[in-house]
Amino acid sequence: MARDGHVVPVDPQTTLTVKKKKQSSRNWILLDCTGQGTVLDADKYQIMHRVQIHARDLRILDPLLSYPSTILGRERAIVLNLEHIKAIITAEEVFLRDPTDEHVIPVVEELQRRLPPSNAVQLHVQGDGKAYQGRQHDGEAEEDDSPFEFRALEVALEAICSYLAARTTELETAAYPALDELTAKISSRNLDRVRKLKSAMTRLTARVQKVRDELEQLLNDDDDMADLYLSRKMNSSSPVSGSGPAIWFPASPTIGSKISRASRASMATVRGDEDDIEELEMLLEAYFMQIDGTLNKLTTLREYIDDTEDYINIQLDNHRNQLIQLELFLSSGTVCLSIYSLVGAIFGMNIPYTWNENHEYMFKWVVIVSGVACAIMFVAIIYYARLKGLVGS
Repeated sequence: MARDGHVVPVDPQTTLTVKKKKQSSRNWILLDCTGQGTVLDADKYQIMHRVQIHARDLRILDPLLSYPSTILGRERAIVLNLEHIKAIITAEEVFLRDPTDEHVIPVVEELQRRLPPSNAVQLHVQGDGKAYQGRQHDGEAEEDDSPFEFRALEVALEAICSYLAARTTELETAAYPALDELTAKISSRNLDRVRKLKSAMTRLTARVQKVRDELEQLLNDDDDMADLYLSRKMNSSSPVSGSGPAIWFPASPTIGSKISRASRASMATVRGDEDDIEELEMLLEAYFMQIDGTLNKLTTLREYIDDTEDYINIQLDNHRNQLIQLELFLSSGTVCLSIYSLVGAIFGMNIPYTWNENHEYMFKWVVIVSGVACAIMFVAIIYYARLKGLVGS
């Protein structure tokens, strides 16, 4: 291009699109242990150097690539890819991608509310007596002494489970009336509407299934769950940790399940064993039950759709049998008329027959016999059709 002396104009819309993609891939928000958020404009190399993860782990969080839901435990970080929630959790910080997304903003607000420890929240509002009193009651009602990474992981799991449950509820609200309307009246409009709802249900079921499978895989592997204890690994590797292994109180609250919170609060005892993963197992199990309930709702909806399809097929078979009945009647009438045509054709031939002379009554008898034969044949066809179930009684 330079040798020819021509300059190729650049489309400004294309340039804007490339800039937006590049900006979205560099847009992160950093949340520390006090809940303070800082927007970062960092590339992948800076993120990799800061949290010390491999490029293949960071590639999972690329919004331009399609990866299934994944929870990976690394030496100093947890790589989290749950639908629109793409985050890197360390023992003291949370890196969340695309903080301006409409589905990510509530997650950021919830992280800012729940990441600070309960005692830090009380000291922060100590200047205002009324506010301090209310926060103090909240801290007593929902005291959380879990590690930092578990609080962040719980917010992400709660957000994704609530999001998928809301999408399932919306689909149920639209699907059940549409299926009932299709059952009442079979039309092209209703069939197309149900087809779109079934496609949406299939896609949503696949998304829910991926999240459920990832949680189930974590629950079935103790080593993978042990890799998620970042604070424990950091304290055990610290040279000043002379007081032994990290001690946690398994009282991590589950907002979506008060039963789970009560069960964990009843089992709140000091854990000093390095291999103890009961706290994380109870956390994952609570949200596994929630996502499994969402999957059961989608399974029930699929069964309802299958039952509706079977009912529609039965109705179509009934209409098909009615058409067969009409075709049978028309065929029987055609056969009877053809017999009369045969008799007329025989007597209309110009062939001399000896029995045709002076036997005028023969034509009347042939017509009568032919009519009786046609009637018997017609009754026999109808009886055979009823016997085989082709027509109704």
